[in-house]
Amino acid sequence: MSILKLKPSCKDYIWGGNRLREEYGIESEGDVLAEAWELSCHPDGPSMITNGKYEGKTLQQYIDAEGKEVLGTNCRRFRDFPILTKFIDAKDNLSIQVHPDNRYALKNEGQYGKTEMWYIMDAGEDAFLYYGFKKEITKEEFSRRIQEDTLLEVLNAVPVQKGDVLFIEAGTIHAIGKNILIAEIQQNSNVTYRVYDYGRVGKDGKKRDLHIEKALAVTNRVPIIKDKSSYPHVADCDYFTVDKLNLDGKVMKKMQGSVSEESFASILILDGEGVISDKDEVVTFKRGDSIFITAGSGEYTIEGSCDALITTIREKAAPVRVGISVSGHDTKIGLVDIHQKIIDVDILQTNTSITPEEFISEIGNSALELLEKNGIPMDQCVGVGIGIPGTIDRKKGIVRYSNNIKWENVPVAQLMGQILPVPIRIANDADCAALGETVAGAGRGYQDVIMLTLGTGVGGGVVIDGDIYEGRGVSGSELGHMVIIENGEQCTCGRRGCLEAYASKGALVRDAKKATGVDYTAEEIIEKAANGDADLQEIVNTYIRRLGTGIVNIVNILRPQMVLLGGSLSAQGEEFIKPLSEMLKNCFGGEKGEIPDIALAALRDTAGMIGAATLF
Repeated sequence: MSILKLKPSCKDYIWGGNRLREEYGIESEGDVLAEAWELSCHPDGPSMITNGKYEGKTLQQYIDAEGKEVLGTNCRRFRDFPILTKFIDAKDNLSIQVHPDNRYALKNEGQYGKTEMWYIMDAGEDAFLYYGFKKEITKEEFSRRIQEDTLLEVLNAVPVQKGDVLFIEAGTIHAIGKNILIAEIQQNSNVTYRVYDYGRVGKDGKKRDLHIEKALAVTNRVPIIKDKSSYPHVADCDYFTVDKLNLDGKVMKKMQGSVSEESFASILILDGEGVISDKDEVVTFKRGDSIFITAGSGEYTIEGSCDALITTIREKAAPVRVGISVSGHDTKIGLVDIHQKIIDVDILQTNTSITPEEFISEIGNSALELLEKNGIPMDQCVGVGIGIPGTIDRKKGIVRYSNNIKWENVPVAQLMGQILPVPIRIANDADCAALGETVAGAGRGYQDVIMLTLGTGVGGGVVIDGDIYEGRGVSGSELGHMVIIENGEQCTCGRRGCLEAYASKGALVRDAKKATGVDYTAEEIIEKAANGDADLQEIVNTYIRRLGTGIVNIVNILRPQMVLLGGSLSAQGEEFIKPLSEMLKNCFGGEKGEIPDIALAALRDTAGMIGAATLF
């Protein structure tokens, strides 16, 4: 099914009235009905489905059962369900309050901050609300006026009437005044910091808590310049886009819409009644109802006489991703734009002497500082990708085991998500490097790419159809651990004769030492061989033959379009390309088939960051 009718979660806050119950038919217990959370996956008040096979289930239970695809591709950037919609009946004044932004709220409250919009459904004579300050004030004055009960003197009182719209960005001090009925669309959050409450007491007879220190930390203390029109929308931001529907039942009796795979549609009925239908379903609605239409549902029709707000989630404007590449030596943190260009980079030493939790916190806070340094708000970041050496469970975001950094069963995505309020994805570091080269480096223009990283070990990544290939198991490809010589040299994995035991830097140094008795570096070996040293030429030729044997085996199995050589040895790898190209002619079918191209990786130290960012 695609059209879900929802029952709200109801709140009986002390300032509420009974108009939502009496005029909108919303059922609730308690003496007052202050808020009806019409579309909510928030644990403080989930909305329930009232039709179809999921009747009696929460909306979150439906999403968990059907998959996040029902929300649409534009919602992939959100860790949780993105919005919460509600009706608010303010019989009395609400407290003077402020909402934090994502970064502060996640760090201090464990949930998102709150940006919201208000649509005034009705307002009494002389009704007004508070919206920002009349003039700029200092933090000291703000604090003093709270203590002296003179804060209202510097707040901006805005008269309102039916049909008015206000956009309240996180950090804006505000309050709804009495005798106002509001439809609110907001981020999925329940974080509010009260700074003034008229001396009222709660149900327990005690004054309600204030949150002065937190409010002082997050409040924007300059006057708010009312946003320019969001035309053709009622409101439009990275969290939600809201449009107004009006059917008068006479001239305009019907509206046809379409729900694409990009976003679900939430329809909040402000007034009137009618039916909404698609090719399979017909659902009636009335004033006060909330309808959820799943992404990809296609065309639908609304008929009747009604006013409604339709909310969707649009594509992120100028998105930025964080790409993180962790190695045993250092950790690179990069900001990557939509063109796969790196905006800025920070490099940390990979500190294995502290706990994984401490190091992940250090990485996350460095990423936040990098965003701040470049003037990029957290809201512009759509995700964080992390490449980590070792056995990776991508689905659960867990590093099962990493010998390089001594981690075991570390829930990286969960831990990083406590610092950065965006989706977090992880993958093996070699896979990320291969993906980075495919989208932005030497493999650009190819869909099927194999990359071998030649360094301390022999890593590898497989990209098929433009995405990392991992198979159905937990770990990705381990191309360096195919046996090329039975009962050969001992490998780091415990077996004998692996490609890594013959094609790593250590293997090259080992074989040169056996032949010459000299402790050359890998770079010296390649350079001296190129300059005519006969003994080292033989060592390098043997190295290339063994590397080529592994590459031919891989090509025979996976049939890529491109083979790339990366890692620290690839800096001296020009001497490898010609003989390896000749060896590739020995692939099954030879020149009668399709022989892949072979080249050196181009991005070097940036491939892992770009590839990690491309996980989004």
